[in-house]
Amino acid sequence: MTDKNTSTLQSYIDSATGAVQSALGSITGSAPDKNQAEQKKAEADAKDQLSHAGGTFAGHSVSASGVAANDPNRQAGSWNQTVGSGKETLGNLLGTEGLKREGQQQNAEGKGQEAQGQLSDLGKGVSDRFGGAVGGVVAGLTGDSAKKAEAEARHDQGKTLQRGVESEVQK
Repeated sequence: MTDKNTSTLQSYIDSATGAVQSALGSITGSAPDKNQAEQKKAEADAKDQLSHAGGTFAGHSVSASGVAANDPNRQAGSWNQTVGSGKETLGNLLGTEGLKREGQQQNAEGKGQEAQGQLSDLGKGVSDRFGGAVGGVVAGLTGDSAKKAEAEARHDQGKTLQRGVESEVQK
């Protein structure tokens, strides 16, 4: 919202503009218009990719829009999965069924815990993006620049949380 280069909506607008310009270039036979249209489409694709870029690091989501603290269940769940897998492997190597089962259970619980944290962050992210977008429009209409900045920050925080969850789910 605060940067047109990381706006998904802006990338769609640029893509549509490029398509229209390409069609006009085809109709008129103008090579420069066709070239400009291709450049516009390439820029739109790059903006779209940047808009959807995100990841997680050390309990935080990171995107082109900023950094946001993750729900603690995400990192704790991931840790429990790692420890559980280690116990399961060790149980297999030693032939200890109890340790193997304990590892499987801890791994499964960790997956559930991580999913719970992801759902929490995804819900908060979508809610913050929507609330920030609406708040930004209202603040823009009323001319309240401080409220608009707060709304944009909320939107960007939400987008960062959402992109962080998306990056984990796509693994």
